[in-house]
Amino acid sequence: MQLNNEKDGVMYAILSYVLWGITPIYWKLTQHVSSVEILAQRVFWSFIFMLVLLILTRKWYTYVEFVKEIVKKPKLFWSLFIASILISSNWGIFMWAVIEGRILEASLGQYINPLTSMLIGVIALKERLSISQTLSFVLAGVGVFTLTLHYGIIPWISLSLALTFGFYSLLKKTIKADSTIGLALETMVIFPIALVYLMYLMFESKIQFFDSVSTSLLLMGSGIVTVLPLLLFTKSAKKVTLSLLGILQYISPTLSLMTGVFIFHEELTKAHFIAFLFIWSALAIYTFSSVTKRIKMKTDPLKK
Repeated sequence: MQLNNEKDGVMYAILSYVLWGITPIYWKLTQHVSSVEILAQRVFWSFIFMLVLLILTRKWYTYVEFVKEIVKKPKLFWSLFIASILISSNWGIFMWAVIEGRILEASLGQYINPLTSMLIGVIALKERLSISQTLSFVLAGVGVFTLTLHYGIIPWISLSLALTFGFYSLLKKTIKADSTIGLALETMVIFPIALVYLMYLMFESKIQFFDSVSTSLLLMGSGIVTVLPLLLFTKSAKKVTLSLLGILQYISPTLSLMTGVFIFHEELTKAHFIAFLFIWSALAIYTFSSVTKRIKMKTDPLKK
């Protein structure tokens, strides 16, 4: 039974990472719409979808109780608000990068996500780096520095994606809620801003949602595109070890990289290749270190 559960978990994880990896194709279909409106529509429809899902999964009353708790605890509200801003910014930067033909930089940001989270853990949580973790961070830094030298500017898209998600993950640790309820709360907090902006666009006759049936359907579908992979990932996280999830997570940026190069014909320059080579090496060391550490903890309970 446990083996079957793990197999199901791996399947859910792979499916979620594949969906995340090919989302650039979906966002390219919406490139005739302004990036800001896409983000607002994404937040709007994600919240609507989450409300329907809460009702269907019978978690509505738990959600309402959590909302009441937030009202009574300003600190929790502000943690949730900042987390919502960070994840919304992450969504917006990624979509803008895709639409502007900079998928390679976006995939680079996804690759360095775990390394950025590791650095944030050191700074914010006073965690200590092992020798292998330090080496992986240095190698990743060399990769980013390579692109900086080549283009003459810091690869802000990659770093912004990694940092916003890293700090978002840190704040999520302070919000103890079921993942479904948590996502509903995050979209709820940012929902009024999205709604006001969409109403402004309608008032100014600048909204593109009604341009065509296909545009309307694509923007409505953005909610499902946002929520579905996350729900699949949540199901997998309960059945698969973190070390295995850590390895599988590289499916997403790899698919994004391949999508950018082979489907949308972005140029993989020599600088890109060198940078990715350093970062892939860093991730290999980081992943190997994490896996071996968890194996040792399992075999020697005294080290836990």
